[in-house]
Amino acid sequence: MQTLEPLAGRCVLITGGAKRLGAAMARKLHGAGASIVIHCHRSRGVAESLAAELEATRAGSALIVVGDLQDVESLPALVEAAVARYGRLDVLINNASTFYPTAIGTITLAQFDDLVGTNLRAPLFLSQAAAPTLRAAHGLIINMVDIHARRPLKAHPVYSAAKAGLVMLTKSLARELGPDVRVNGIAPGPVLWPERDLDDQLKSEIIAKTALKRGGSPDDVARAALFLAADAPYVTGQVITVDGGRSL
Repeated sequence: MQTLEPLAGRCVLITGGAKRLGAAMARKLHGAGASIVIHCHRSRGVAESLAAELEATRAGSALIVVGDLQDVESLPALVEAAVARYGRLDVLINNASTFYPTAIGTITLAQFDDLVGTNLRAPLFLSQAAAPTLRAAHGLIINMVDIHARRPLKAHPVYSAAKAGLVMLTKSLARELGPDVRVNGIAPGPVLWPERDLDDQLKSEIIAKTALKRGGSPDDVARAALFLAADAPYVTGQVITVDGGRSL
């Protein structure tokens, strides 16, 4: 008989967990019984609101950790905070990301360092810091990838390359950390529009290119995360594409 809270007693750390896809996954996994460690950098107020929401449902089930993921030396402290509060870490979701165009001829070293730093370097070093604790829990790493890791997005060569690197990192970590830790990725498509404005015509064109002819939602991604965390014990080294067939 399947429990209504398959993640009861588990601890989940989500980078960039205060809003957008991070918040959707936090709510979904919390609803399945997990305690949630919400990482944020500049979104402390939003993180506090989310934590209060989760705590109202189950006291003691949410913790906020603040840190700059570009500061590699500070990353172990995020894991240590989770373990200090909950005594374990079962799931690490590398969700935090920067995303903006870098057209050829305009790319700066600072942009390269930022995009690669958040989308590839931070997931690597945070996963490395969490590996011993995750091994002890026979845990899981979920890396948030992107459909443009396989089909590059025009004017976004650095971002696309960083996400492509994250796909390979996902596969490499699955091999390196097995059999004790599973490592998988989720590649969202048009489930949530970028924070910068997109005109309605462009949105319609993107939706028209999906096989399902409709947009998705953050909950579609959160459901995939719940599947990997609760119902996929024999799945590792894989990337689940959640894009309505956009990448076909």
